[in-house]
Amino acid sequence: MRGLTVGGRTGPARGSIQATSTAAAVSVALAVSLAGCGAGGTGARDEGPAHADSVAGAASSPAASPSRTPDRVDAVRLVKADPRVSAEVKRELKPCVADEYPVDVSYGELTGSSAEDVVVNVLTCGDAVGVGSYVYRRTEGRYQNVFKAEEPPVYAEIDRGDLVVTKQVYERGDPVSSPSGENVITYRWSSGRFTERYRTHNDYSNAVGNAPTPAPEP
Repeated sequence: MRGLTVGGRTGPARGSIQATSTAAAVSVALAVSLAGCGAGGTGARDEGPAHADSVAGAASSPAASPSRTPDRVDAVRLVKADPRVSAEVKRELKPCVADEYPVDVSYGELTGSSAEDVVVNVLTCGDAVGVGSYVYRRTEGRYQNVFKAEEPPVYAEIDRGDLVVTKQVYERGDPVSSPSGENVITYRWSSGRFTERYRTHNDYSNAVGNAPTPAPEP
């Protein structure tokens, strides 16, 4: 940084006193100036209120909280103990390999409860066809069945707070692996139950995979 230049004139004793006072003042000013330069940046402005507030804000900002892990449930036991689940679905609910059961379980917010809701899909072992879909809501420490669909093939999912149920449609002669279409039904929790909000139908094309392969050009 540039130094300070002090100018003065030689005079009587009063001038000497003034020179001494001026030199002392200059020494103080020079010390303050050097302290400001030693702090780096723009000197005294680095110590201003805005900078202090920024540091305080950064120090007091809370750390990001980890995402909440839902309480895991024993879906197999839950379905088997549920009186609303049909005997046919319970018969399908058996291990496919060793102790692996054909169930898909999802956790999410559907009913506005303080605990995560649980969606359980029961499938068949051979071709993974959905035979039952259920929603369980935790109330007073217990899980209550608040939705069920048992018209196979059926599958339920959580989509941005809504319950979306897909039911595949088969026409006469359709193999299990090739349904003719599907109905997609969206439900929303209202007044203590799920009510249907939207319904769409999709037809599958039978031409894909069955069209003849074009002959190569000569």
